[in-house]
Amino acid sequence: MLTRAMKILALPLAFMSASLRAHDARAQAQPYCPDLQRVIELAMSKERFASIAGSPRQGNFTDTTLALTGWTNCSLYGTNTYTCDSSEVDSAPAAERVQAELLQQMKTCLGEGWSEAADRASAAYVVLHHALRPVSITLSTDQTEDKKHVVHLILFVRGR
Repeated sequence: MLTRAMKILALPLAFMSASLRAHDARAQAQPYCPDLQRVIELAMSKERFASIAGSPRQGNFTDTTLALTGWTNCSLYGTNTYTCDSSEVDSAPAAERVQAELLQQMKTCLGEGWSEAADRASAAYVVLHHALRPVSITLSTDQTEDKKHVVHLILFVRGR
């Protein structure tokens, strides 16, 4: 009887362990994933981005002490916005491919609760939003001053 009870208790534990391993695999799939998850956690906290605010920049921008691994020019804008740029590519079509890849990677990284908001997308940008949290991510393509192309990530906290 005790053995049967132990087997019954072991099943949910095995399921939970498999679920945690799947989450870890998602987080490790892209080097920026744990950083992005941390930024989202901070966005939902009472202090928001205060703990990662660095030196002031021009306008209402501030450096951040938590840049996404592999991304550049990460900064904060006001109290509700975190932004970064992808690595540069040579053409607009290449930037569109990077944008599509990043969208899929982020869906995998962020997991359940996150989905693409097709009604808020256009040819130049896509939007991911969380079903229960007031946070969204926009991925848009842009051309730099030196004629290179990047994908901008903008994480925005709505309301609050």
